[in-house]
Amino acid sequence: MSSDPIAMCELLVGLGEVTVLAVTDPGDRLRVTIETRAQRPRCPHCQAPVVVKDRDTVELTDLPCFGQPAVLVWRKTRWRCRQGCGSFTEQAPGIAAARLRITDRAARWATVQVGRHGRSVSEVACDLGCGWHTVMDAVAAYGQVLIDDPGRFGDVAALGLDETLRCRLGPWRRQQWTTQIVDVQAGQLLDVVEGRSAQGPIGWLADRPQEWLDQIEWATLDLSGPYRKVFDTMLPHATQVADPFHLVKLANSKLDECRRRVQNDTMGHRGRKNDLLYRARRLLTRAHERLDPRGNDKLVGLLRAGDPRGEVKMAWHAKEVVRSIYEIDDCALADEFVAQLAADLQDDSCPPEVNSLGRTIARWRHQIVAWHRTRVSNGPTEAVNNLVKRIKRVAFGITNFRNYRIRALLYAGRPNWDLIATIRPRSTAKRRIRCPGNRVNSSW
Repeated sequence: MSSDPIAMCELLVGLGEVTVLAVTDPGDRLRVTIETRAQRPRCPHCQAPVVVKDRDTVELTDLPCFGQPAVLVWRKTRWRCRQGCGSFTEQAPGIAAARLRITDRAARWATVQVGRHGRSVSEVACDLGCGWHTVMDAVAAYGQVLIDDPGRFGDVAALGLDETLRCRLGPWRRQQWTTQIVDVQAGQLLDVVEGRSAQGPIGWLADRPQEWLDQIEWATLDLSGPYRKVFDTMLPHATQVADPFHLVKLANSKLDECRRRVQNDTMGHRGRKNDLLYRARRLLTRAHERLDPRGNDKLVGLLRAGDPRGEVKMAWHAKEVVRSIYEIDDCALADEFVAQLAADLQDDSCPPEVNSLGRTIARWRHQIVAWHRTRVSNGPTEAVNNLVKRIKRVAFGITNFRNYRIRALLYAGRPNWDLIATIRPRSTAKRRIRCPGNRVNSSW
C-alpha cells in the first residue's frame, strides 16, 4: 500500500503508464488530466530520433466515477522527426482507439450495454454524460468486429426467412422493410438485409461458400413468393417447409373476409355491435375444441340467424379442416389429404374466399406436406423477429439501416462477448504523417 497521493490517484484512474496531472470538478463532469509515460518513439519513416513539437489536449468521455460523469483530458504529444520527415501524434490504444471521442474502456462498456443488454443509445449516453453520436459511433466501431467474427455461426441445417417493418420514411410515410436470415435450429439471427424481396437474401446467400450452402437441409418460410424464389434459386436441394401457423392464419383471414362480405351484403353496412355476424367474429376464429357448450350453441345460433346462404359457415368449416391437416401423422396420408382438400375448396359451390384458400393450398401443397416429414417450423424465426422488434421499440424507431443491423445482430445474433475485451475496433479513418517529397504514409 502506497502513501503517495499521486500514486493512489493513478491507481484510481486505472490506466497503466500514465501520469495524472490534475483532477478537477467544475460541477458538470469530473475532469482527469493525464499524460502518457511511454518510451519515446522513433520516426516511423526513417527510424531517426524525434523531439517534442507541441502538445494537444484531447477530451475523451470516460466511465462514470463516484456517481458522476467523467472526462479524461489527455495531453497528447506531437513528435517531430529531426531529419525533417514530418510530424506525427502519439497513439495509445489503451486510452482511445478508432479515432473516437470516448475512451477505450467506456466504448467497450457502451457496446455491451447497447448490444448485449438492449439498452437505448440515449440512455447509455445519459449515463456517460455525452452525446448520442459518441456512443453510437463506439457501438458501431466495436460491434462491427463482433458481428464479423468468422466463428459467430457455423454450419446451418435449417434456414428461415421472415420480414419486419423497420420504419416509415418521408412525407408519405413509405414503409422500409428488412429481411431476417435465421438459423432455425439454433434460434440465431445470422444477418439482416434490406427489403423483403428476393434480391437481398439471394445476394447474401451468394456470398456464402458452396460448402456452407450444401449443409442446409430445410428451408422454412411463410407462404411468401419472393422467399420461395430465394430458396428455389440458391438452395434447390433444400426441402422447403411452409410454416403451419401462417397457413392457419391465412385460413382465419379468409374466414374473416367472408364474414365481412356477407355482413355488407345482408345488412348494407360494416359490422356494428349488435349485428349477428359481428358478434360471432371472435367465436369463428377460435378453435372448435376450445369452445364450451355455451359458446358452441351461441356460434351456431348466430350463424343460423345471420348467415342466410351459409357462406360463413362453409368458410368456418374450411378453416377447421385446414387445422386438421396437422393432426395427421402419416406423411403419405397427409399428402393425399391436402391434395383432396385443395380440390374440394376450389369447387364452384364454395364462397370466393374459400376458393382463394384452395388455390393457395394447391400452390403450396408440397411445402405444406413437408412439415409432416421434417417437423420444422418458422417459429424460431418469429422469435428472433420479436427480439429485433424489441430493439426497434427501445430506440423508438431506427431510420439508419447500418445502426439497425448492428444493434439487431449484437442483441439477437449471439456474438462471442468474451472477445469484447480483446478486439481492436474498426477504425473509421487512417492516421497519416507527412513525408518528404509530398509523400503520405499511414502512421504506425
